[in-house]
Amino acid sequence: MAEGLRPKSEQIREYIFRNLKKQSLAAMIVNRFGISRQAANSHLRNLVKEGAILASGKTSNRTYRLAHTSSKQLVYKLRPGLEEDIVWRNDIRPLLEKLPANVLNIWHWAFTEMFNNAIDHSAGQKIIVSVRSTARHTEIIVQDDGVGIFKKIQKELGLEDERQAVFELSKGKLTTDSKRHSGQGIFFTSRMVNQFRILSEGVYFSHEIQAEEDWIMENKESATGTAVFMTVDNHTARTTKKILDSFSVKGSYGFNKTVVPVEMARYGSDQLISRSQAKRVLARVDLFSQVLFDFAGIEEIGQAFADEIFRVFASEHPAIELMPINASKNIVATIGAARKSARAELKEETRHARAKLRL
Repeated sequence: MAEGLRPKSEQIREYIFRNLKKQSLAAMIVNRFGISRQAANSHLRNLVKEGAILASGKTSNRTYRLAHTSSKQLVYKLRPGLEEDIVWRNDIRPLLEKLPANVLNIWHWAFTEMFNNAIDHSAGQKIIVSVRSTARHTEIIVQDDGVGIFKKIQKELGLEDERQAVFELSKGKLTTDSKRHSGQGIFFTSRMVNQFRILSEGVYFSHEIQAEEDWIMENKESATGTAVFMTVDNHTARTTKKILDSFSVKGSYGFNKTVVPVEMARYGSDQLISRSQAKRVLARVDLFSQVLFDFAGIEEIGQAFADEIFRVFASEHPAIELMPINASKNIVATIGAARKSARAELKEETRHARAKLRL
């Protein structure tokens, strides 16, 4: 199977799936992407050949529809000897073998990481795996009946609540068992798949590639255990290498770059104004050499909040690069004031140091 599509081909296929029921689809493709009629028909023929879509009618009045959906559910008892690589090789991979190699690699990473988490951390009785496929995308659900993942992290790390556990997970390098886990599994899995969701005992976390921000919901009537929902487009151009490389600072290797979704530090309609809120945002970011603070969904922040991150923390950790992204003009100005104070302090300290040397 080929490695995967070029980004433009991926965009064309996604456009076709979204507009299957429309008439004159080939002409729409030509107008949207500026390609020839022959190239547009070639994309449609390839999808029909792959079995992704079904065609009916003559060429002049041809219509298309999505191919059938398949699904399968598997149940595993949690007992010694259950291993994620064997389950992948014997049960899951055969269901996905028609996917392109790069997509299959993403699923290999994502499934084995989440299944292993359920084995090592859930303390439950069973794991249920559901695989649902359409021509457009595939969804895999890994569900256990054990201890909820957020509640376990909150308890073992002494966090304020389960929301704080979600926030820490979103940064990466979080694990309750450092001897056996690096803390990279959930972080990278959530970045590799198109949609990643966790439902665990009343707390629901969602990360989507095309969404501007992550979000948390609470539902106190949720069942026990943890359910992880993962969806990947069957023809995505992404690769595991590209995702891993995107979180390595240029010129180095390893997981040394992270994106902090600052909006997740808020509770309800609370504004981000205090130093204590900033300290929650900063928890464990000293594990990275480059930190991107994503301000999507936030219009403004308090001066104390900005000062704690971009003056106090920055001064104490000069080797760590702190970068705001998706920041409004108000936030940029507030951060600018904090950094200006930091530069003034550094200038004053340098002046005192030089004065002492002259003495």
